[in-house]
Amino acid sequence: MGPTASGKTDLAMAISDHLPVELISVDSALVYRGLDIGSAKPSPEELARYPHRLIDICDPSESYSAGRFREDALSAMQEITARGKIPLLVGGTMLYFKALLQGMAEMPEADPEWRAQTEARAAEQGWPALHAELAKVDPELATELHPNHSVRIERALEVYHLTGKTMTQLRAEQQSESLHTHYEICQLAIVPRDRAILHERIAQRFQRMLDNGFIEEVKALRARGDLHCDLPAIRAVGYRQVWDYLEGDSDYDQMVAAGIAATRQLAKRQLTWLRRWPDLTPIHAQEPGGKVRKIDEMLVEALKFLGTAAIT
Repeated sequence: MGPTASGKTDLAMAISDHLPVELISVDSALVYRGLDIGSAKPSPEELARYPHRLIDICDPSESYSAGRFREDALSAMQEITARGKIPLLVGGTMLYFKALLQGMAEMPEADPEWRAQTEARAAEQGWPALHAELAKVDPELATELHPNHSVRIERALEVYHLTGKTMTQLRAEQQSESLHTHYEICQLAIVPRDRAILHERIAQRFQRMLDNGFIEEVKALRARGDLHCDLPAIRAVGYRQVWDYLEGDSDYDQMVAAGIAATRQLAKRQLTWLRRWPDLTPIHAQEPGGKVRKIDEMLVEALKFLGTAAIT
């Protein structure tokens, strides 16, 4: 695990050079075909050498969910272990990790009419107002969510409207067999000591994406004609900002600033998750003095931990 731009994929690929693992992506953007540059998807050459499960499994017109991820990941894990290999899950979509480890509560189907009314309210009042409304009924979930995380705020309020129960209550009631019954779980996370260095990496990576054709990638998605800005794929960090730029809602400099800011917000949410994550072993991305650690240095620490975990 780890925040965006922390080096998770590089470390996972390095681990696979030393252990009999197969990689499973835990990323809500990488599931979509055609979202390559802006999602920092591993290159075709990297994927040929280090195949990842659950990459390029959906069309951008589809909506992929945490529940579907859990089903797909469990299936992939079973196939991998049946061959005598170890599943190594890598990514930063913390909700997917939580769904895999804790299971998914039974949730009601969406109510289109209620959603239309809620989105109209959000357009008038702003999503932070609805976030405040959620905080009154489900304060535990509200603390996990950014005030502008429209998808999850809307769904949480919808579930409460339809069932009279909060998402937190439903999750507590779920009767899901623990993943620990079948697997020994080892959890590693790359974490920064200096968030300013992570912010610098985020800005540099976003600029590289633009240099590598990110805008042209989004132009191709828009040219399809069947995609729109309310789809989860297009709401992905970076894609929404470039989409708005191509719609004429911002100029180039504003788009760049908004894309970097949105990525920083994503990293902040991921780090908030990680601070509260149980049984997590951190691998620091920098030395105490601030020097950035190389992947090889983090690899030594990761292999040492995994070896100790296997012995115990």
